[in-house]
Amino acid sequence: MDIRSQVAMVFHLDKCIGCHTCSIACKNVWTDRKGADYMWWNNVETKPGTGYPTQWENQEEYKGGWVVKDGKLQLRLTSKGKFLQKIFHQPSLPTMDEYYEPWTYRYEDLFNGPERDDQPTAIPVSKVTGQYIDIEAGPNWDDDLGGSPLYARNDVNLAAMSEEQRLQLLSIETLVMFYLPRICNHCANPACVAACPSGAIYKRGEDGIVLINQNVCRGWRYCVSACPYKKVFYNWSTGKSEKCLLCYPRVETGQAPACFHSCVGRIRYMGVLLYDADKIEAAGLKPDAELVTAHRDLLADPNDPAVIESARKNGVSEQVLKAARNSPVYRFVKDWGLALAPHPEYRTFPSLFYVPALGPVTYAMENGVALNPTSTEEIFAPLEQARLPMSYLASLFGAGQEAPVRYAMKKMLAIRTWKRATEVGDVDLKVALAGLREADCDPEQAEAIYRLTSLCSFEDRFVIPASHREQAVEVLTNPLERKGAAGFGFREAPQRGF
Repeated sequence: MDIRSQVAMVFHLDKCIGCHTCSIACKNVWTDRKGADYMWWNNVETKPGTGYPTQWENQEEYKGGWVVKDGKLQLRLTSKGKFLQKIFHQPSLPTMDEYYEPWTYRYEDLFNGPERDDQPTAIPVSKVTGQYIDIEAGPNWDDDLGGSPLYARNDVNLAAMSEEQRLQLLSIETLVMFYLPRICNHCANPACVAACPSGAIYKRGEDGIVLINQNVCRGWRYCVSACPYKKVFYNWSTGKSEKCLLCYPRVETGQAPACFHSCVGRIRYMGVLLYDADKIEAAGLKPDAELVTAHRDLLADPNDPAVIESARKNGVSEQVLKAARNSPVYRFVKDWGLALAPHPEYRTFPSLFYVPALGPVTYAMENGVALNPTSTEEIFAPLEQARLPMSYLASLFGAGQEAPVRYAMKKMLAIRTWKRATEVGDVDLKVALAGLREADCDPEQAEAIYRLTSLCSFEDRFVIPASHREQAVEVLTNPLERKGAAGFGFREAPQRGF
């Protein structure tokens, strides 16, 4: 047993309103520099849709994540013996067209242009070349167009649906979409770390945050190719790779990251998970049908004496252990089974989990009267009548397996019906109780889920222990030399090249 600490996250998709406040908060803090213009460490995608970069889920093209080959776990991108053969050319890298070419406007034309009969305009120019650019794409170009045939038909997850389901999904009568916020998952088995030839990417032992040492990075971009979620970016100005660092200067002081703190819908939760590193390889070798369970089995019970003892041997502080026992993430993922990792078939074991969105049903009224469930069959009927098929969500969150997604959706529907029975009174209480039992829930758990979802305070959502950085720093250097130092960057700016 090798128990380690991991700062983990849950995004509740039923509460996301797609306002992009999180993306702007991150952009203003971290990626407003030259060469980072096109980077969105936090972005919000509309699903069904192609995402950012375009079709990032298509691993047949990008070859990210891990695969099982000859009974061993290895990178999909390459093997150890082929690293040097591809080090100067990687055909699996996304191009700028898959992202977008960043641009600005020549605003001086508005003030310095010659007098004319028509209104002056500021023409768009590329931030890379400085030349005029014909804008054809941008960040989240398909925002709110998740049901349109132009973008939704290219969603990789639609391959799990039948032709009839795809046609129904794209028809205007059943138009449906939901928002998917994405940041770096800070995985337990990160492919980017394993792929880096320079050893510049590393996973911090004290909290599991994955970072890039800019002094060591040589711009090989193996990390960009290997990350199946495409959350590592290449800075074309400095020649270095960059990625979400989970606002670690804030996390170290017990504060929520900028995108979490600014979230309008309050969909974001952060807490500590304890996981057994000895189980990672065996879990990665499991077949797709068992990956969701294998991932949850990695997470250790913070109240187990054996787990606590192993964690202490690895230097996990009592403050972190206490936070793990009060973690909202552990409750959503392990206790309640509501939160699921994105694409577990990539075998990176993300530390970011999602509570799936309850899609709208095809009907909700009959002769102008709301339909109230009178049996458990009617409570769970919307799962089969939802405009977004279960197979789509299973492709996104269940490695193609509907069972874990269906379990989470049934429990959420049962809780919604239970609250209608107790607060509104339009549903028979016995029917609501029967629905809870069928969804593997009881009134006490239902109330706990309801409160953490709807009535949670800032302290309920973010249980983040302050880090003892002096204990980590003094392993390598004198902590007094680092006194007062925090943030991203160096006294000397990193130069392009070697």
